[in-house]
Amino acid sequence: MKTFENYPTRIVILAVIFSIIIYAIGAYILLQLSVWLLILYLAYGVWCESRVLRKSCVNCYYYGKRCCFGRGRLCSLLFKKGNAKNFIKKKISWLDILPDFLVAIFPIIGAIILLIINFNLTILILLIVLIILFLGGTPVIRGYSCKHCRQREIGCPATELFNKNKGKKK
Repeated sequence: MKTFENYPTRIVILAVIFSIIIYAIGAYILLQLSVWLLILYLAYGVWCESRVLRKSCVNCYYYGKRCCFGRGRLCSLLFKKGNAKNFIKKKISWLDILPDFLVAIFPIIGAIILLIINFNLTILILLIVLIILFLGGTPVIRGYSCKHCRQREIGCPATELFNKNKGKKK
């Protein structure tokens, strides 16, 4: 499988738009509950994104380059380059990626609460779209990006986590 030195711009744009849509739907849903929940959600999103940049992207092969998610170049503007060996040595668990999942889970919970309090067709449609994007779209985008990722070939703890049981003999 061909890996990318720099991901095609169209792929990066699609991945970024996908993330923005998830955040926008989440923000809209939580705003319906409270402006304070919206503010907390947006602050949480900024924290999640900066956490990935600071803990992973600084050490990634794509630091300063066009990665699938547009973070490689962004990271190089905000943070000093780390050590590529730290990326490879890092071990992650499902608990480590839980904060990223909560970006979609918080609004899903919020939408369910809204639907229980007062049924609203718009909220139901947004809930369905959010679930489809989270459970369907995210694996497709991540799967594509991983297939073409140079860092995966060098060593990636996420690849090890998601493929832990694949290829093992029973």
